Amino acid sequence: HVQLVESGGGSVRAGGSLRLSCVRSGDSYSSYCMGWFRQASGKVREGVATILTAGGKTWYRDSVKGRFTISKVPTNHTLYLQMDGLKPEDTAMYYCATDFPRRSPEGPRCSEEQKNGGLAYWGQGTQVTVS
Repeated sequence: HVQLVESGGGSVRAGGSLRLSCVRSGDSYSSYCMGWFRQASGKVREGVATILTAGGKTWYRDSVKGRFTISKVPTNHTLYLQMDGLKPEDTAMYYCATDFPRRSPEGPRCSEEQKNGGLAYWGQGTQVTVS
């Protein structure tokens, strides 16, 4: 049973930085799609960034490109989201999620559905507040 535990949220001033962490446990697969998602109060959940753990292919939503960096450390099954240049509009509950990658002619990938939140396993979330 896959489990995800996030940490690293907090309150920062605009322009500040935070690093979120997500530890995955419960299986021994080495190739999966992992991502960060967020949901602000009164808004729908949105994908922030995803990474294919085998190969490292990443995706970012336009509003965070150049400010956020998703990365992973396979040896400790940890996913990170480095967030720099934070803006008030980044305020939200941030969630880590994962699932098996989707097959494609080009090989395993995080699909568009997965980038929009179509993953099977979710953490409890960590709050990020930017003022």
